[in-house]
Amino acid sequence: MLIYPAIDLQNGVAVRLALGDFDQSTQYGDPLTQLAAFAKAGAQWTHVVDLDGAKVGAPAQHALLARMARETDMSIQCGGGVREKAHVEALLDAGVARVVIGSAALKRPDEVRDWIKEFGAERICCAFDARPKGEDFEVAVHGWAEGGGVTLTDALALYPASALTHTLVTDISRDGILTGSNVVMIKQLAAARPDLQVQASGGVATLADIPAQRDAGAAGVIIGRALYEKKFTLEQALAS
Repeated sequence: MLIYPAIDLQNGVAVRLALGDFDQSTQYGDPLTQLAAFAKAGAQWTHVVDLDGAKVGAPAQHALLARMARETDMSIQCGGGVREKAHVEALLDAGVARVVIGSAALKRPDEVRDWIKEFGAERICCAFDARPKGEDFEVAVHGWAEGGGVTLTDALALYPASALTHTLVTDISRDGILTGSNVVMIKQLAAARPDLQVQASGGVATLADIPAQRDAGAAGVIIGRALYEKKFTLEQALAS
């Protein structure tokens, strides 16, 4: 299972949001310094989110993302406002290894499936951010500002076996508040869709959350605030 330490970018600074609220951000300094620290710790990948891009609906920090890709040997997975084919092309051309597609994956699945065919399944990840609603989860769109009116199960059904390899699923009711990750959601998803490489995101608080997600069937885990708040080190996470 891969560990993806996370860097969220807002106005060129590394930040973390609480529950996806842009008004509840904590700054953690220079993203390039953070990137170098992750590489020194031994990470193979890092997960980068352009929060400004997510807010406006188009990647907004392209120059910084390109510099980050140039200055590290790690593979960068990046998203935030990626809603057009041209956005995917620009990020891949900048050196990003895998592009994360959010709202468009739900709203325009035919186009996104075409992008996956064109660019390759290893270079595209479809992200579904969900919050509990009844006994299921509703997918949120547009920087978590809106409910998509679609369950997580139905969203993933838009991508049958062989149409998608990588998916990132965030329980946004837990994201950025260190309450523990949603193992039940990932276990159900991994059992229902064994064809997918599922990345779990949202709420990782202790080292125990990492093997728990691996046992649930996650192929990767995104870790953000727990690292910044020094709940454990990245070296410990990689060794867990």
